[in-house]
Amino acid sequence: MLNIINNINDPLLSYIKDDPVRPEIPVEFRVSNFRFVGALVEDTPEAMVCVSLHDFIPESVEDLSKESENPDTAIFYTIWSYKAGAARDLLFSTVKEIQRMFPNITRFVTLSPKTEMAKRFHLRNGASVLKENANTVNYEYKVG
Repeated sequence: MLNIINNINDPLLSYIKDDPVRPEIPVEFRVSNFRFVGALVEDTPEAMVCVSLHDFIPESVEDLSKESENPDTAIFYTIWSYKAGAARDLLFSTVKEIQRMFPNITRFVTLSPKTEMAKRFHLRNGASVLKENANTVNYEYKVG
C-alpha cells in the first residue's frame, strides 16, 4: 500500500536513516513546503522515495530548498528499496498519486546522482536523460 507522508511525526520516517542517496538531508526538510515522502508498505516498508514539487528543474540538492509558488514538476530526489522491484512499483504508484493530488503537476523529473546504478534504474524504467548537471543528472519520465 502506498503511504504519502507529510507529517513529521509519522513513524515511517524513521526509515529515512537508510537513505543511501541523500542521507545528509534532514527528515524535517523532506516533509515541508511542497515536499513529502512516499512509502510502499506491506508489513514493513518495501521502498521509499522523497519528492519535492517545483516550478523549475533543480540542478543540485541546494536548489531543492528554493520555494515555488505554483509547482508543475515533481522532482524525485532519492529512492531506495528493501525488496527487489519495489522501487519501480513505488515510483509509478507515486506518480499516479501525485497526478490525483496535484493535477497541476505535469512533469516528473529526477535529481539523480551521477552513478551507473541510477542511470540503469531510470533508463530501464522508461526515463530519458533531460539534462546532465555538474554533480547530478535530471531524468524525465513521460507519463500520460
